Order: sequence, then structure tokens, then C-alpha cells
Amino acid sequence: MISHSPRKRFGQNFLQDDQIIQRIINAISPTIKQHLVEIGPGKGALTEYLLKYNCQLDIIELDNDLFKMLVEELSSFEQLQIYNQDILQFDFNQLQPIPLRIIGNLPYNISTQLLFYLLDYVHLVQDMTFMLQKEVVERLIAVPSTSEYGRLSVVLQYHYQIYKLFDVEPEAFWPPPKVQSSIVQLIPYSIPPVKIINQQHFNKIVTAAFSKRRKTLRNNLKDILNIEIIQEVGIDPQIRGEALTLIEFAQLSNQFTLQNS
Repeated sequence: MISHSPRKRFGQNFLQDDQIIQRIINAISPTIKQHLVEIGPGKGALTEYLLKYNCQLDIIELDNDLFKMLVEELSSFEQLQIYNQDILQFDFNQLQPIPLRIIGNLPYNISTQLLFYLLDYVHLVQDMTFMLQKEVVERLIAVPSTSEYGRLSVVLQYHYQIYKLFDVEPEAFWPPPKVQSSIVQLIPYSIPPVKIINQQHFNKIVTAAFSKRRKTLRNNLKDILNIEIIQEVGIDPQIRGEALTLIEFAQLSNQFTLQNS
């Protein structure tokens, strides 16, 4: 195992529990012909397990020192490509062949931002298996009219089937994080669960609906949709965004598109 002191600015908490690592590997079940991409390999705990399957593997590490250590330690593996890059600027289009299976113990300080960033590459993805802060996973799988339900829930549930697999205790990491973690798997829909005419309009409606959680649709959408248009699709303008289902967000979005076409 690579020796390296965790850096707070990179949100580094290194997974060190072999049983948890094996459970993650079992959940992924990699095969030799697949193309895996690991985000934030850290000291290579998961990477070393993945390499045993002889699948094509790309790993992306921001920390310069860790990158150098990973190259030194793992450069003999022909099926491995190591990138020293910020994941929020990484172009997944350069990775071939597709589809990609993306995995990683994501830094908690950028996890939500990264999940939205990866939506630009959803067409390249077979599935994604991530370690995230438990609170973020609860938001991903949340249902309407709950405190966890929000923009992240709606947008990602449109694109993916989302499965929470299991929780991971802080003691599985070094240093132990101050939060609980969970493993989640996201599988892109081949056909989305609802029909959306314009993706940008959908994102705009959802973002606005949750911009002030305690305010009603009437207030949050007043610069986008008037009361009459909201009522036309059978939705009460006096309810909050958190009460709307994915289907209802799609209806509002499509109505907005039709009004502006």
C-alpha cells in the first residue's frame, strides 16, 4: 500500500477496510472485456483489487504526489492508464472503448457538483458505483414531500435508476470522516421514465422550483410560468416544489417548452 498523509484540501479519506473493498468489488463484478474508470484512486486500495480482473482500467487522480506514487507502483500493468487531472475538467469522451463503468470513493466536498458534471457524459456510461456521504445518497433516492427531496433527486432520477447498496462506517477509512458513507449504484435509463421535450427547460424549471424551498411554485416560478399555465397541467400553484413528482416536473417543463416554441 502506498504511504501518503491525507490532505484535507482534497477531501482525502482513504478506504482501508478489505471487507468493504471486497463488497464494492462484488457489487461491480468486473469482467475482462469491460472498461472501468476509477475517480480518485487515492492510495490504490480499490485499484489493486480491480487490476486482478485484467479489465481495461483508467484512474484519475488530482493529487500530484499520489499520481507519482501510483505511476511508480502500478506502471507495469499494461491495461492501466493513469491521469493526473481535476475530475471536474476531465473529458470522458477521450476514453475508448465505451461503454464506461465509472467507480470511485468521491471526495465529499465536490460530490454533488461531480454528479451533475457527469450528466454530460451519461451517454457513455454503462453504470456508476460510488462511495458518497450517506446524506447525499439519501437525497439521490428521496421521494416527493420529504426533506431530502430536491433538485439532485429529480434531475438524477430522470437519468438513472438509483440503488443504495449498503452503508460504510467511518472506521473503514483513514482518517475516519465525521459523516456516515454509503455505496450507491446509478444505471442510466435506455428510455427515460418520463418524456421531456427540452432538457434545458426541464433543468431550469427544477432549479427554480427548489430555489427557495419554503416558497410555493407560484413564487418560485413567477418569472418562468404564470399561474394559469401551472393550473393547465393540473398542478396547484400554491404547493411547494418538493411536493411535485418527476412526472409533474416533466409536465411543467413541456408546457413551458410549448409556450416558448
